[in-house]
Amino acid sequence: MSSERPRGSDELLAEFGQIDIYVFDQLLRGQITSSMRVLDAGCGAGRNSEYLMRCGTEIYGVDSDANQIARIRDVASKAAPGLSPEHFRVARLDDLPFPDAHFDAVICSAVLHFSNDAAEFENAVSEMWRVLRPGGVFFARLASTIGLEGRVTHLRDRWYHLPDGSDRFLVDENYLLGISSDLGARQLDPLKTTVVQDMRSMTTWVLRKP
Repeated sequence: MSSERPRGSDELLAEFGQIDIYVFDQLLRGQITSSMRVLDAGCGAGRNSEYLMRCGTEIYGVDSDANQIARIRDVASKAAPGLSPEHFRVARLDDLPFPDAHFDAVICSAVLHFSNDAAEFENAVSEMWRVLRPGGVFFARLASTIGLEGRVTHLRDRWYHLPDGSDRFLVDENYLLGISSDLGARQLDPLKTTVVQDMRSMTTWVLRKP
């Protein structure tokens, strides 16, 4: 029996940061790797980028909030001093400042459900798809109606009021599968949804670009 003691939460936090467990799952299964050039779309302060920075990943980030970009640049200055601050820019997801086929993977976690309407959502997905190279991986985690169909109240477009009191742009299975088909994408994983005590649902959507 190993005498090694389990690592405490502080040690785990120091190593992995606050990375989304669903993003970490993609890393564990080798669908996203440290050798890839990765875009964190809607990066915030870098909770899904910090661990990848420490692994030597060539990572970029965009966020519409200049304060968040200042925060992730500060994180990068400590975790990966070799990364240029220009890797992290203020930008909208539907107007990305990168050339076509620039990234091996795009991560978009807990962002797309803030889209104003279906046009903005679909334009953002189209832009993230544009900057992804053929064979690249697209990962999104976003709020959905899946499992909550009878508990959400329609407001407008694809916006709904959820039982947790929030209002969100919500997708469903048919909508995501339809967009996947239009993109010509291959699903790397089936759609996976976590329903949090009948209050909200979060779905992971993982595609490979042909």
